[in-house]
Amino acid sequence: MTQTPREYDPQEPVDGSNAQYPMAGDASTGPVDTGYMGGAPAATSGQALGTPTDAVAASRGEAPGPAASGTSTPAPEARTVTRAGMVWVAVASALVVLVLLIVFILQNQVYVQVAFFGLEGSVPLGIALFIAAVGGGVLVAIAGAARIIQLRRAAHRQRISQAARTR
Repeated sequence: MTQTPREYDPQEPVDGSNAQYPMAGDASTGPVDTGYMGGAPAATSGQALGTPTDAVAASRGEAPGPAASGTSTPAPEARTVTRAGMVWVAVASALVVLVLLIVFILQNQVYVQVAFFGLEGSVPLGIALFIAAVGGGVLVAIAGAARIIQLRRAAHRQRISQAARTR
């Protein structure tokens, strides 16, 4: 949300000498180059960075920000996401899930009767549930692969029909 300072006068000309509005420039030099790409304007000559100015902070009843002490806070570095970082997060997440799965299987070692298409057997409960989950994942993967193949065929047909129309 942008707030208009109380001292703002719309009739006042905006030129480079106006220290209250550091983003303003004059016709000969253009806008002031702040070198900062954040939401707040950077400091101009002799003015340090701070969230509110001392006058605005005083009008709000707040303590003056870092601008009063004469120190400026550096802009935070931009974080870059790399493929190696994404792979590391994926592997770490998979390891956590596998540890939880191992704990689940070890805590559910009671043998249960399982019947499937006429086959019957006794299997530990944790292993039976794991096999059921893997079977469900395989079914979802098959359905997803079928849909991807269907979409690729439709896109291929569309490319062929567009190529035929342009001839």
